[in-house]
Amino acid sequence: MVAELTLQEILERAIQKEIDSQDLYRALSRRVKDRYARAALQELAKYEKEHQLMLERYRRGELKEGALKASHIIDYRIAEYLEQPEMSPDMGLKEVFLLAANREKASHQFYLGLAGLHPRGEVRKMLEKLAAQELEHKQKVEYLYTEVAFPQTDGG
Repeated sequence: MVAELTLQEILERAIQKEIDSQDLYRALSRRVKDRYARAALQELAKYEKEHQLMLERYRRGELKEGALKASHIIDYRIAEYLEQPEMSPDMGLKEVFLLAANREKASHQFYLGLAGLHPRGEVRKMLEKLAAQELEHKQKVEYLYTEVAFPQTDGG
């Protein structure tokens, strides 16, 4: 079923998704032992905070060029991008990184779709930038996944 949501509702959900991602990456950074993985997760949390702040600026009406009205109805399959599998206390590090990679992929697709609904302008550029950054995050998390899933042995 296709959801019909207002832009305001979509922005609220997107902001919450960014907050949830920050919380997830901070929690994971406390869980991992590898200092590089910990630093990467802390960096991802900072990026998600920046995304939250950008979206909040849009919600407050601080971005004008290319902005849609907050009451604008958008027929968009949003649940596909916001529904995330629940974390389990039994998840291994490999599964945690895979979960994070899937979240970043969904965020990338979400922002690309939302950008496509906007006319050219400041808001569309911001959403395209968010999409590109989410793809970068996915690549980082996938690298961490490969390091955990396929560890290097002494024999090469």
